Amino acid sequence: MRKVVFMILLPMILLACKEKTDPINTAKNDSAFQITKTIISDSLAVDVVIDKPQGTSFDVLMVFHGTVTYDSLILGAAQNTLDGFKRILDREDMMIVSVAYPEENLLMGDNVQHAETALLWLKNNAAMELGIQIKKVFLAGHSQGGYVVTRLNTMHETNGVIANAPGPLNLIFRCKLEEDGKIENGVVCDLLKRRYGTTTVNPEAYKARSLLNFSSGYKSDILFVQGLDDSPIQMTSWPLFKQKVIDCIDCKKVQVHEVAGFGHQSLFENVNAQLVFNQFIALH
Repeated sequence: MRKVVFMILLPMILLACKEKTDPINTAKNDSAFQITKTIISDSLAVDVVIDKPQGTSFDVLMVFHGTVTYDSLILGAAQNTLDGFKRILDREDMMIVSVAYPEENLLMGDNVQHAETALLWLKNNAAMELGIQIKKVFLAGHSQGGYVVTRLNTMHETNGVIANAPGPLNLIFRCKLEEDGKIENGVVCDLLKRRYGTTTVNPEAYKARSLLNFSSGYKSDILFVQGLDDSPIQMTSWPLFKQKVIDCIDCKKVQVHEVAGFGHQSLFENVNAQLVFNQFIALH
């Protein structure tokens, strides 16, 4: 029977940054390297930053950055995300692959196909191309990256998924605030409005792309981490999303960890959340 684990946890801090490295020759050997590689499939191209430790056989953590809006920034965001997850990971023997999925001029959710391209490359081609053996595959994402990995978990099985502050949860609520002038206009809602009209005219289009619409059918165990001091937009819809995933009857095991006193970066700032993150990986 599917188990749901629910906890509320408490404080501490962390996060980082590093410059992009250039591609190198990935000859079949056990040396450590970090490279940037372009994955191309079905006319889609996506860059990944690969951090390989010394050795030839690895579990892999594939990570996904949060929103940066402009594609000129996504490679840097992928590097920062790699560094952030590497710092909280208590294993030095895991390979980390950070996906620089595009955002600019794409409707929310359209970049999931780029993320899927990277995941399928990792599962089907990476071992041969990098000259290594790949064992377990885990997905982890922050913010929009959490949205991406949650959606990927409805599409493909892995060894486990971690989503920190995943969102946007409810695009109808968020974009209606912009339409009413209650918050500043943003690119995400502006693109949706241009394509579909307002949330009043076409609410189903906004609902279809909200993470609330992807709260079932999880193919792998998933850990959600959410800081309780996150933005009002996130926290207004979080209780509903949390209840939906807890009540899911066709999901693998769902864990929900709330972090009191911390906000959007809770996984990277709270040592207890990091302990839960590492325990989740260790147990899978």
